[in-house]
Amino acid sequence: MEVDLLDFVEQCRRLVKQALGKHAGEPASGGFARWKHVVLHCLRLEDDHNYRETPNRLKYMAEIRDALGLDPDDLPDYSTIYKSFDRLKMWVWRALLRVSAQQHPQSGHAALDSTFFDRRSASSYYRQQSGSNIQTLKVTTLTDRESLAVLDVHISAR
Repeated sequence: MEVDLLDFVEQCRRLVKQALGKHAGEPASGGFARWKHVVLHCLRLEDDHNYRETPNRLKYMAEIRDALGLDPDDLPDYSTIYKSFDRLKMWVWRALLRVSAQQHPQSGHAALDSTFFDRRSASSYYRQQSGSNIQTLKVTTLTDRESLAVLDVHISAR
């Protein structure tokens, strides 16, 4: 299914601003508003390109730059986009998930799915090299049975 990127960016911008509310204009990092960072990440994932390609693609996408309010001479560096992804808090993604799930008709029937991953079985050498202190990870999703829309996600790490 082909997606019109401009329509996608405009709908994403609307949903992100709705989800973030009064926090949408606050800079997440790099001096750009938080909503711009979130929309850039959504665009990057939808268009299936990496962080380094994002500013180069934006140079040639004038309509998308205009929708995001970005100046062609002041595009964010790929490292700014990369770092902003890590700096965005979980509440930002949960708020976006909540708002986007409301766009789907809901059947009233939901399913729970839980996945558990135990990292203790991984080699201690790999855990030390990766700098990871996470031993177990559990992800639980609440999904509408008809639309298959993810309604909520709970992640716990130990």
